[in-house]
Order: sequence, then structure tokens, then C-alpha cells
Amino acid sequence: MKVLKKQILNYFALSLTIAVFLVSCSKEQNKYDALRGLKTVADFPVGTAIQIEKLLNDPKLKQLEVENFNSITSDRDMKMNRITPSEGVYNWKTIDTILYFAQQNNQRLFGHNLIWHSSTPEWVETKGAKDTVWLAKFMKEYIQTYVGRYKGKVAAWDVVNEGFDTKGGEYRKTFWYNNLGKSYIEKAFIYAHEIDPKAILFYNDFNIERDSLKLNAVLAMVKEFQQKGVPISGIGFQMHIRMDTPDAIIAKSLEKAAATGLQIHLSEVDIIFNKHNDSKNGGVQIYKEITEEMKKAQAEKYKNLVLMYRKIVPKAQQFGITFWNFNDRDTWINGFFNLTDWPTIFDDKLSPKPAYFGFKDALEQELK
Repeated sequence: MKVLKKQILNYFALSLTIAVFLVSCSKEQNKYDALRGLKTVADFPVGTAIQIEKLLNDPKLKQLEVENFNSITSDRDMKMNRITPSEGVYNWKTIDTILYFAQQNNQRLFGHNLIWHSSTPEWVETKGAKDTVWLAKFMKEYIQTYVGRYKGKVAAWDVVNEGFDTKGGEYRKTFWYNNLGKSYIEKAFIYAHEIDPKAILFYNDFNIERDSLKLNAVLAMVKEFQQKGVPISGIGFQMHIRMDTPDAIIAKSLEKAAATGLQIHLSEVDIIFNKHNDSKNGGVQIYKEITEEMKKAQAEKYKNLVLMYRKIVPKAQQFGITFWNFNDRDTWINGFFNLTDWPTIFDDKLSPKPAYFGFKDALEQELK
């Protein structure tokens, strides 16, 4: 009897061990694999925005960045206010550091951006408002000096960023528009192409994945450029989307953009739970903490986004998908909108979230 009892106990112990092992194996499938980061399973470039100083001084952040991404975009250091902080001064040091990092790690460097109203230096606005002839000359000289210096090293540029209003189909009445008219956009593309004919040139904007009026206006501009021979290569969808942005609307927008034949870049991707009005400090805090159910839903949203991109955008037009910082610790969302949100694929402790695995699953999934 004692022997039988011992055998039964051993059986249950073995069964429990096997059960634990099977659960462990199941969890292993979702464990982070340093040798199979996102870039290794994607058939298009996967990128992230970076702050080079922070990246170089954070070994874990750097390791994750190098393991997962083969394209980088500077989130601030390649903008006009950083390049030419005062008249006659060009600051190339930080860009050269970013370029060296990209080259050392076999990463594509994406140039963001050449002309954007929000990063125009105050000295340019002051002088340009008084002398539009000077301003037109400065814009050409700035673009060609900048693009020319990095010819063949920066693969592509956001030539103009956010040239349309937040909502609807009107051009944004920026400093550049008000002083040079809407033609400043096409001229910027022409100047960039003249100095580097091989560079891929994008128009980049937000909300065009869900605002049909705005997207249609951008596409009308693109069509006009194509008819006139203006050298535009691609459309950048920033893709700062919300969990409640319908997938069907995103899919339709991608279809319409892909029909232009231009390259399509999902250029600043993140997915938030809360809401905002697109303005600084305009966040609406709906969720105060993230639950496991929310994490799973976000993973599904990321997965759907990647699958839509792969299925809808022809392979030759897939410039890639870029995150606007890849972890919740460094996301721009919280500071800009005065929110607490969790919009990225790694958490604030730099651990992969379900969103990471959802994104990765979509890259690996065989398309039907």
C-alpha cells in the first residue's frame, strides 16, 4: 500500500512538472529573443526615432535599438532650429554623430526634416517676415547646403512636414505659407532633388490615416506635383493613432495613397489609449492605468496595422515602418499632451509588451 501511495505521489509530481514545463514553453514563445529582433524578421526597414545623446548613454536602450531596428530618425536634432540656431551658423556635429552611429550599426539614416513651421528658428522668422526675397533665397541655400552635405549618406528626407491644417483640406497658414505662398512646398522638393537626385523625398503629415478631407487634399497636391514633374517620391503617414481609430478607415487611406505609385512610409507610429485634441497639453485622461486586457488589445492593433501595410501597400512601395520612440519611458506623447499613456511596444522599464509580439507576429505571418 505504501509503495502504491508513493507511486501515485510520484505520478502527480511528474504530471505537475510536465504541466509547469508546458506553460513555461508557451511563455517562452513570447520571450524576447535578442537574435531575432524586429529587423531580422521584416522584409522592409523597421525604424525608430532616437535622441542620440540618450541612446549613447543608456547601454540597455542602445542594445534594444540595435537589435530591433535598421533605420533611424532623429526626433529633434536634424530640424532647422538645431542646424542653424543663428544667422550664418551651421551646426553639423550632432548629425555627424548620428550618421556615424547609423553607419557603425548598418542602419539607414532618415532625414527629418527640412521645412517645418514648428522648428523654424526665431531669427529666420524675424528676418524673413521683413524680406521675403531674402527668405526665398535662404530656403534654397539652406536645403541645398544641408542635403548636399549629406548627399549619398542620408537615404531620404521629409522635405516638408505638416503643411496642411490639423483638420480638413486647407493648407496650414504657417510662416512659410504666409510669406512665400503654397509654392514653397514644391520648391523645397525641387531644391532638394537638384542637389541630390538619388534621395527619396517625402511629404509627411498627421491624421491623414483618418481624416479623409485632409488626405484628399494631400493627394490632390501629390497629383499636381506629378503632373508638373515636381520630384516627390513618397508620402509619410505619421500614424499617431488611437485605439479607437477604425482599422477599415486606415486601410482605405493606405489604399488611396498607394494608388499614387509613391513610396509609403509609416513614419512616426505609436498607438494611444487616451484622447487629445492634437494641441500641446490637450490630452484627455480616460485611463489612469493599463490593464492586461488593454495590453492585449493594443497588441492586436499593432498586428493589424502591420498586416494592413503589408497587404495593401505594394512591396516596391514599402519604404518601411518607423516608431516615434519605441518605449513608454521616452515617448513624446505624455509630455506633449500632459497625459499618462502607454503608446509603444516596450514599457517604461524597457521590457517588451504584448504590442511588441503582436507587431513581430504580423511581420512573420505568411500572407494569404
